[in-house]
Parts: sequence; structure tokens; C-alpha cells
Amino acid sequence: DYGFYNHMPAAEARELIDDTVWRSYFKFAFDRNPWDRQVSFYHHRYRNEKVPPSFASFMHEGVRARIDNYDIYSIDGDVAVDFVGRYESLADDLKLALSHVGLSLEAELPRAKTTFRRNTTPYRDYYDDDTRAIVARWYSREIELLDYEF
Repeated sequence: DYGFYNHMPAAEARELIDDTVWRSYFKFAFDRNPWDRQVSFYHHRYRNEKVPPSFASFMHEGVRARIDNYDIYSIDGDVAVDFVGRYESLADDLKLALSHVGLSLEAELPRAKTTFRRNTTPYRDYYDDDTRAIVARWYSREIELLDYEF
């Protein structure tokens, strides 16, 4: 065990890796449209609840509702990886990232955690002007970096 774990922030990983190695490695991360990700997180959070709170109530929980990926792949506010792919184009972007290190992806990616969201309501339908603005404020860095739109 080297102290690494899932979703480990780049700053923590950087502390465990020699500077020469850190600079020589091709580092990549993936992010997801924050409005869609927030709805997914809502469903994941309340996956075992028969009657979850409303989405708006969840959003107003503040820090307990927030899942900030930018802080994972940045150090001191600056992107610390060489490539940030989009969840929406995961297979293509992963192939691109892997090609940078001489690897290829021939198999189809598995679909994980698809049972948490019990309905197929489009993410946009969860939002009102207030909750839409909350996501825009919370995740402005990801939105700007990857040019996401509601």
C-alpha cells in the first residue's frame, strides 16, 4: 500500500511521487457536466431512501450537496494534469489519453453505477433558476475549463 486511493486529490498524490516522476508522467482526469453530475449525485446520495427530499432541498444543503472534481485534478487552483476528458465522451477521450502513453483501448467500457438513478428524467428538468445558478456558482471553474453549458 503506497497511500494512494480513489479520487485522491492531485496535491496529495504529488506529495507521494518524486518530482522527476511527476513531471515525466502523463496525468489525466475526467469530469462531467456539473448540472448532470449534481443530479447523479442526488440519486446516489438518496439511493436507499424511499422518499428522498426534493432536489431543491438537497441543493440547499450546501457543502453536503457539493462534489467538486476540480479540486481533485488541480493544485492550488491550477489544473495539475495534462489532459481533462469529458464524461460525455468518455470512450473517445480515454482512447486519446491512452494513446499519449502508447496504449490502446479495444474493449467497450462497462456501465457502472447505473442503478442509482431510478428514472430517465433529463437532468435539466430537475432545475429551477435558483438551483441552476447554485451549480453555476459552485462549479464555475469546471464549467469554464471544459466549456460546459446547462
